[in-house]
Amino acid sequence: MAFKRMAQALIGVLLLAILSACGNSGEESDKELMVQFVPTNNDGTMEAKSEPLADYLSEKLDREVEVTVATDYSSIVEAMDSGQVDIGIMPPAAYVQARETNGAEAILTSQLGDYDQETGLPLEGELTNTFKGEILVRTDSDIESLEDLKDKKIITLSPTSASGYIYPIAEMREAGINPTNEVTMTTVSDIPSELSGVLSEQADAAFVFEGARNVFASFFTDDDLFEELRVLYLTEGDIPNDAIAVQPDMDSDLKQEIKTAFLNMKDDKKGSEAMAIWGHQGYEEAADAAYDTVREYTEKASE
Repeated sequence: MAFKRMAQALIGVLLLAILSACGNSGEESDKELMVQFVPTNNDGTMEAKSEPLADYLSEKLDREVEVTVATDYSSIVEAMDSGQVDIGIMPPAAYVQARETNGAEAILTSQLGDYDQETGLPLEGELTNTFKGEILVRTDSDIESLEDLKDKKIITLSPTSASGYIYPIAEMREAGINPTNEVTMTTVSDIPSELSGVLSEQADAAFVFEGARNVFASFFTDDDLFEELRVLYLTEGDIPNDAIAVQPDMDSDLKQEIKTAFLNMKDDKKGSEAMAIWGHQGYEEAADAAYDTVREYTEKASE
């Protein structure tokens, strides 16, 4: 009898453990996912524009998804490092910084529309997983080469921006210009502010990403960016596109579900609408080594 009661008690304990494990598994599978991205401008509309992404991912992943906007490049790195964010749509330099502290793992690289480097216009149907840094000056400027930027005023983005700072600065150093004391640099928070600064002659040049005049043309109803601004220089180095990154210790099945959801976006009406926030036109498997060049350029820029 005693043995029977002991066996029944043991079975009860095992059942309780199994039910508890199932309950915890269910809680994990229902856990809300936090997504964050860095906006291309600070016009106050990006929060609302992120709703299609939250809706799409919630539907495809069958769980609640919240999308937030990072205040800048460093804040998304901090959010990934601290585990506050599960999925980061990360600019290349921000991703490399988070990767080095084991705060992020790239599962996909974004694809962007490619540009004709002679005209600056989009190449219809052409996609690329890299882009160039671009230095813009006024069309009537007498600046004709990278070397001519010496003693000029330049508007840049954060020192953690690949195209808005790191790559142009690194290549200026290679051209024999010391950005620390041979140019005057002003940092702003977004590209429309950079473009405005050059248009209004507050600065001589701006560091932006390739195709910026196309992307932000609608922001300038009184200016024709192609008539008033020209490309002085495209960086020789290719910059890898944004990374879709997750927490490195995320469940492998969930990583695969997220990867599949992003890969299918371009073939889904709601997905295409969601991608439009950043101009992404698709995703492909991440070649993590492709981001090594960002680290190399960061070291050159800081010499």
